[in-house]
Amino acid sequence: MLTTINSITTKLEELGEKYQVDTSVLQEKIRETTVSEQAFNEEALFYALNRISMDQPNWTFVSAHFYLEELYQEAAKNRGYDPLQKYQGFYSLIEVLIEKGIYSNDLFDHYTKEQIDLLEAEIVSERDQLFNYIGLFLLADRYLARDHDKNLYELPQERFMVIAMRLMQNEAPEQRLELVKEAYWALSNLYMTVATPTLSNAGKSYGQLSSCFIDTVDDSLDGIYLNNWDIARLSKDGGGIGVYYGKVRALGSDIKKFKGNSSGVVPWIKLLNDTAVSVDQLGQRQGAVAIYLDIFHKDIMNGFLDLKTNNGDERRKAHDIFTGVSIPDLFMEQLKVTDENGKSIGEWHTFCPHQVKQVMGWKDEAGNPLGLEDFYDETDEKYFSNKYWEAVNHPLLPRKTYRAMDVMARIMVAQLETGTPYMFYRDEVNRQNPNKHGRGIGRTSIYSSNLCTEIAQNMSPTTIVREYQDEDGNIVIVRKPGEFVVCNLSSINLPKAVRANVLDRLVRVQVRMLDNVIDLNTISVGQAEATNKKYRAVGLGTFGWHHLLALEGIHWESDEAVAYADKVYEDIAYYTIKASMELAKEKGAYSQFEGSEWETGRYFERRNYTSDRWNQLQADVASAGIRNGWLMAVAPNSSTAKIGGSTDGIDPLYAVEYAEEKKNFKFKVTAPDLDHVTYNYYRRARHDLDQVWSIKQNAKRQRHVDQGISFNLYVRHDIKARELLNLHVAAWENGLKTTYYVRSTSQTEIEECEACHS
Repeated sequence: MLTTINSITTKLEELGEKYQVDTSVLQEKIRETTVSEQAFNEEALFYALNRISMDQPNWTFVSAHFYLEELYQEAAKNRGYDPLQKYQGFYSLIEVLIEKGIYSNDLFDHYTKEQIDLLEAEIVSERDQLFNYIGLFLLADRYLARDHDKNLYELPQERFMVIAMRLMQNEAPEQRLELVKEAYWALSNLYMTVATPTLSNAGKSYGQLSSCFIDTVDDSLDGIYLNNWDIARLSKDGGGIGVYYGKVRALGSDIKKFKGNSSGVVPWIKLLNDTAVSVDQLGQRQGAVAIYLDIFHKDIMNGFLDLKTNNGDERRKAHDIFTGVSIPDLFMEQLKVTDENGKSIGEWHTFCPHQVKQVMGWKDEAGNPLGLEDFYDETDEKYFSNKYWEAVNHPLLPRKTYRAMDVMARIMVAQLETGTPYMFYRDEVNRQNPNKHGRGIGRTSIYSSNLCTEIAQNMSPTTIVREYQDEDGNIVIVRKPGEFVVCNLSSINLPKAVRANVLDRLVRVQVRMLDNVIDLNTISVGQAEATNKKYRAVGLGTFGWHHLLALEGIHWESDEAVAYADKVYEDIAYYTIKASMELAKEKGAYSQFEGSEWETGRYFERRNYTSDRWNQLQADVASAGIRNGWLMAVAPNSSTAKIGGSTDGIDPLYAVEYAEEKKNFKFKVTAPDLDHVTYNYYRRARHDLDQVWSIKQNAKRQRHVDQGISFNLYVRHDIKARELLNLHVAAWENGLKTTYYVRSTSQTEIEECEACHS
């Protein structure tokens, strides 16, 4: 016992010196104690957690040390080895968890015992010390492998190694182990995180690896119910869902020429709401679904904007879904139309999409009817605007007319109460889309985004072609698959990767890991699987922006921060496109590369990439192709950012010191790397910052991101309507593709989908 006390006292002295905290009280406790080492660790953990403060932030690492000791002891007990070894028996761990049905047989199918032993030798237990307490707690609580009775088996470095093994298992045998080591290097140093589904499910016998899915609902009973079925299956597997409802006919429209029979979109959205609640995500949380509707859809003011608010008819509410509005440039321009006294007088007309198709008679090259939602405005040609005014001026087309400012006011009222709807600026999204080829000039490819507003990929509805009975008597439904979007996400830990100068090396392995997710994943919905392989889209993102600014000594509200965003994200874009081009040399380009703006060079021209390195990369892409049709998307990153020990996504920090609270925990948290220097760059809380500076930063960032960015607006609860309107106008004028939540100081905690955290 004396030896144990001495060793613990020595360790406490080392911890105190390393993290510059006073551990003398704990040293005295262990000298006086008669309890076991395990009991002391529990008491010491409680003591350390209660010492975390703005003045002593490093107690979080001391807390993590004692929690690690608990994890080591628990895993060693369940696996039958000495806890002093920390990590032991990697091969036997895989063997046991395969037998228990937790791990997949794929690990043994692709790696020999000798190879697994070699990989075990690569595990660096000291990297566990990179975790702060909340990051380690979240990783252990939600992601480390346990048996069916919740007994812990897997430790942090083993989770990282299993992810690396799984994502590299199909690589050529001669380079597979080296690529596993590279992936482990990236993960274990916390230079990056993988998406929540990948972090949780890679190497396991259940679950899928992608984050989010987006579907387009066809205007038919079959289309609506089959969408609901598809959403239920994906939600069961842990995916967040985005659904575009802009093609579904409005309230009061005709059905089979019988006038006034349509119930509109609200009842169908309520049905999806019930699906989200009923079909939970692997028993961990209820499904998460975002519904998008065009602002020129007749139901926008007839229930859609009030779906989540607390006033009005409860029978027309859907409190568990999230809402998004698809907005053309023309609407924002109508907000600016004023009379001689400066009063907004711009009109806005809403239509039923079914009636537009019936009355206007617009058709594509194949003779299929087109609606307003099928057009967007290019910079030099106003395709949507021309069609919109043509519809407005048609005497036989029913419409509902409002003052544009009244529509916007309803949006802002809902945002201040519920945080939603999200804003999706459809013209800018489609203008910047590198894969609009094959659609027709001025034709919409992207109707909406996903649950977290960072995904922007081609979409189209799935339809039923026919139904028949085969020779065995089976009823067969033949569906023509639409483009059902899949999000495959991963994020760079900016303060660690940028300051370690490893972006080039990191992004190379990160893009390969993302690309491999596409081939490894098993998606239950066939059209999503087909779309995933067709475009091979990935979404490389970032987190820790505020943390990076603080370490670099840059104030949030400054031109320097705006310029730095431009520089950092241009570098990331360059390395990402380069990595995908190199993969195309090795494995081939994605199937739709020919004719894309990647091939023609228009992608690079739009972004004014004219330096020597960009000119060379453009030539290389034109020659070799590119592996992935879309490459970058900046997700919210809350849980995984905490695992990485940094700040959420691109958001400013909530406060220098605050309580992080979820359903099963409440911890005191301080800003990362907080000291007397960084405090000056953290001290202004996010709701007190001028959001225009955030918009300016995001505009620079958006230039380099081919998809979207989860970008929140933080406002005071008493913000004036004109001020909030000006923020939305500034976001649109600065070329943002989307905005995520409007978070006001009066809102309770908004439950986010964690599938997109990456």
